Amino acid sequence: MSELTAKQNIKTIVSAIKTEEQSLRARFPILNQQNLIAMVILLLSLFLLIGVATLYYFALIPAWLCIILAALITSISHELEHDLIHKQYFSNQPVIHNFMMLTVWLMRPNTVNPWYRRQIHLHHHKVSGTEQDLEERLVGNGIKSPFLRAVVIVDGLLGLLINAKRFSKEIKGFKFLKVFNAGFPITSAYFAILYSVIAYHAVQFIQPFELPVWGADLLAVAEFLMVVLIVPNMIRSTSLNFVTSSMHYYGGVTNLLEQTHVITSRWFLPFQLFCFDFGRTHTIHHFVPNQPFYIRQLISKKIQPIMAQYGVRFNDLQSLKYANRYVEKG
Repeated sequence: MSELTAKQNIKTIVSAIKTEEQSLRARFPILNQQNLIAMVILLLSLFLLIGVATLYYFALIPAWLCIILAALITSISHELEHDLIHKQYFSNQPVIHNFMMLTVWLMRPNTVNPWYRRQIHLHHHKVSGTEQDLEERLVGNGIKSPFLRAVVIVDGLLGLLINAKRFSKEIKGFKFLKVFNAGFPITSAYFAILYSVIAYHAVQFIQPFELPVWGADLLAVAEFLMVVLIVPNMIRSTSLNFVTSSMHYYGGVTNLLEQTHVITSRWFLPFQLFCFDFGRTHTIHHFVPNQPFYIRQLISKKIQPIMAQYGVRFNDLQSLKYANRYVEKG
């Protein structure tokens, strides 16, 4: 595809997205109340998460159900954070805006803080598909080894430790401590609890021992947090990391049409479930970044055929064989 044709196609897709959004807002004026909608979604998600945790605490629901429900709820908070990064809500009211940023971080404690993520996410839009895209490389994009890719997708901290030396050589301005410290104190506490519980049960399996009363109390709290927050976010983030690192290209990218492909494959449905249908809708965000996530959801069915018609690929899972490289089709 020539550069001129690509620009024309991109312009057509962007225009279609904006036109469909305007039509949707005209039909449903409530959609213009973005701040109100976002706050309602945030508070509803937060109270649902607390409610599910309460039900589990009083043994009214089993652990497996609590984990699944909490994972679904926290996937919504990720979408809110994504929009907050682009200052879609309360941009002129910093106290409320930052309250929302803190809340979505508390609901998703295995991520770096959203203020730092804003930096690397906005940079992602500028350098998507290149080795400078720290955000996507942190979640496995561009890794050829299936084993290493799986480790990075499942455990962000271990992935950072493994790739730190390589990132230092390849990514301008990368500093391990800057990324690591961006998780303090919430993400640090998340991993401390996760690794401590795993280590405790591993040692118990090899050589059983009895904890003192205070130790048993701490373990009870840690295991409660494992069920209501830590394991659900492992499921959520693993699903999201797998989907996003599968749909973003790495290398061979020259324009917006080549930054992502749309994933609608039924094989990804279990993962889409825990990342709020990210694979089906995220490509729209690359063309029009300043748009609430629920708008993308509502217009995606109408926009997908247009993206396909004008050069966006769908389910290009062959790219995984080439470490996500965008390969021209003969």
